Amino acid sequence: MAWDFETDPEYQKVLDWADEFVRQEVEPLDLAFPHQQFVPLEGKRRDAVDPLKDEVRKRGLWATHLGPELGGQGYGQLKLALLNEILGRSQWAPIVFGCQAPDTGNAEIIAHYGTEEQKQKYLMPLLNGELFSCYSMTEPHAGADPTLFKTRAVRDGDDWVINGWKFFSSNARTASFLIVMAVTNPDVSAYQGMSMFLVPTDTPGVNIVRDIGLYGEPEGQGGHALIHYENVRVPAEALLGGEGQAFVIAQTRLGGGRIHHAMRTIGLAQRALDMMCERALSRQTQGSRLSDKQFVQGYIADSYAQLLQFRLMVLYTAWEIDKYNDYKKVRKDISAVKVAMPTVLHDIAWRAMQVHGALGVTNEMPFMGMVTGAAVMGLADGPTEVHKTTVAKQVLRDYQATEDTWPTEWTPRKREEARTKYADFLEHQVGNL
Repeated sequence: MAWDFETDPEYQKVLDWADEFVRQEVEPLDLAFPHQQFVPLEGKRRDAVDPLKDEVRKRGLWATHLGPELGGQGYGQLKLALLNEILGRSQWAPIVFGCQAPDTGNAEIIAHYGTEEQKQKYLMPLLNGELFSCYSMTEPHAGADPTLFKTRAVRDGDDWVINGWKFFSSNARTASFLIVMAVTNPDVSAYQGMSMFLVPTDTPGVNIVRDIGLYGEPEGQGGHALIHYENVRVPAEALLGGEGQAFVIAQTRLGGGRIHHAMRTIGLAQRALDMMCERALSRQTQGSRLSDKQFVQGYIADSYAQLLQFRLMVLYTAWEIDKYNDYKKVRKDISAVKVAMPTVLHDIAWRAMQVHGALGVTNEMPFMGMVTGAAVMGLADGPTEVHKTTVAKQVLRDYQATEDTWPTEWTPRKREEARTKYADFLEHQVGNL
């Protein structure tokens, strides 16, 4: 029986180095260059960031989500989870380690489904950290429901022509190319009638109507674009995978993306818990430290238990992915992790914010950003409610309905069965009374 909660000593040394490196060298980037992690590097930012990337490469930790044939280490999801917990503390850390979303998922599907020409043009620069990408899927009227998508791609000779609207296309304004999901055959099911295209951002007809920010960001600024694709003409070789394969490709991408978000969320939630505990030990009110107040102790205990449960759930799911090497087989648990993720981050960040009092709600502390981030995590890669239905359907597959009027565990019937099973012993017991 193999069951172990310890990390092997050699990899623990790797994690210890990464933890110190992120805290000392990478977290300061969040304050020196805030919200610029997806802006292509140039000038002083490149001078500051490139040496950090080089150090990560020297340590063999660059793009660890990919196999050796693509420049990664082939560590697998469990080791990646332990590393991502550390990277989740910093906005810049995934960039410095070459494993930032959405580029990780985009790289994964190009690696799986792209032609050699597509890999050379898009994948290799992406892996080298020289450009960014955008996954352009959801639509203003439909959200993430592919059965309602209207963006069309029509074949015209050797080209495809794309028309339609896409919403919340993250990082479009700084991306070099977009992966666009479009209907190519409206006469069949949406799950067979959509295709994906690799579209350079500077292609004529790609109109970024406006950039939408999250709460607290200035209006008109942000990283989530509303895009109008207006007669966007791309060559036939822009098709990613086969025609009609978009849904299959999307599931490959989203499975990894969801679990990687969860891995990083552990680190962010742990950071909030760390700040909560420090504040509780440091602050006095009404004659004693906050850490002596039962309400605050309850906050800390609830947060610790919630985070530990979530962390074990994520690590178990990562172990399953490594074991089966098939996201479909782990679909139920990936969705369960996705359901739990926003609540865990929201609750711990909110409690930490409360313990910090008025300071906690200001822009001098990161808690409101975490709370907003939790709301985003509840929608990114599929709404929480959709994943709950997925979990329920998968769980119900292991059960059967009873044809009887009464439930299988109905006590009166089970009592009679028990009395019949042990009748001889019951009679003997009565005779001895």
